[in-house]
Amino acid sequence: MTLLFIFDMDDVLYDYDWRARMAGMTRMTGHSLEELRRRWWTAEGEWSAEAGGFATGADYLAALEAALETPVDEAEWVRVRGAAMTPRPEALDAVRRASELGTVTLLTNNGALTSTHLPTLAPELVDIFGEHLFTSSDYGARKPDPVVFSRVLEAYGVPAQRAFFADDMPENVEGAASVGITAHLYSTAGEMRAAIEEFAAAR
Repeated sequence: MTLLFIFDMDDVLYDYDWRARMAGMTRMTGHSLEELRRRWWTAEGEWSAEAGGFATGADYLAALEAALETPVDEAEWVRVRGAAMTPRPEALDAVRRASELGTVTLLTNNGALTSTHLPTLAPELVDIFGEHLFTSSDYGARKPDPVVFSRVLEAYGVPAQRAFFADDMPENVEGAASVGITAHLYSTAGEMRAAIEEFAAAR
C-alpha cells in the first residue's frame, strides 16, 4: 500500500503575506483592514468558507460581495491572492522527494474560490501534485478539526499509519496526530525533508 504525504500550502510551501493580501483587498473594495475583518474574516465568512460553507467559487464570491456590499472582480481577487504568495524552492524540492516515495496531496485551509484557482495561484505545484490540489473546503471541514484529516484518509483509502502531514500551525499538527497521522510541525525545508525520509524509511 502506498504512502500518503499531505502538505499545507501557506507558510510551508509558500511565504504568505496576509497583510499584503489585505492591503490589496482594501484597494479593491475600499474597506479598511478592520472593516474587512469585521465583515468577512469571521466564523460566518472566511472560516465558514474554509469548512465548505460555500459549495462553489461563484457561491463564495456572491457571499463575499454581499458581506462587503461591493462588487469584487474575480480576476483581481485572484491576482491579489497570488501576489501575496512567494514559492519556497527548497520546500518544493522536499515535496518532490515525497512524490518519489508515495502520493502527495495538498490540504490548505481555504475556500472554494481558492480551490478553483489553485493552478493559477500556485503554478509551481501543478507538476508536483498533479490533480491532488485540494483545499479544506473540498472536504467540508477545516484544520485543525480531526474530521478533515479523517476525510482525506478516506478519500485516498490510506490508513493513518501510512500518512504523513506537514503544517506550520501547532494546532493543525495536533489535529492530524489525533487521528494517528505522523504529523510534522514545519520549521525549515531541511527539517521537513528529513522527517519525510525518516517516515518513509520506517515503513
